[in-house]
Amino acid sequence: MSSLKINWDALGITASLACAIHCALLPLFLTSLPLFGINIIHNQVFEYGMILLSFIVGTYSLYHGWKKHHHNKIPILAFTAGMLLLFAKQKWHSYEIWLLIPAVIFIVGAHLYNYRFCRVHNHAHDTDCDH
Repeated sequence: MSSLKINWDALGITASLACAIHCALLPLFLTSLPLFGINIIHNQVFEYGMILLSFIVGTYSLYHGWKKHHHNKIPILAFTAGMLLLFAKQKWHSYEIWLLIPAVIFIVGAHLYNYRFCRVHNHAHDTDCDH
């Protein structure tokens, strides 16, 4: 039986892009849902659930890349900035789009940097690397 290998950076990028699509396009297509008693737009439980999913996947992905491959803190710092902006978006709704756009750029950028740093052929292994 073959073991399933997950590319956590790809999953993180996909989750971040899914979040961006949700935040940008969902209101355009699903504005009629409240007529049917369904409200997922600005639903706090759903919003925090998406942020939590992004945080869990991103944290695991970036920690794995940092610990086992590149030891570069740039992806972690960019991800942290993006997550802080996502939480700020939940607090200050009137600035939602102005906080969301840089949040997505920071989070996706963090995963792209992590992916690139992990793929460098001559990356620096430290004594704590296990491969």
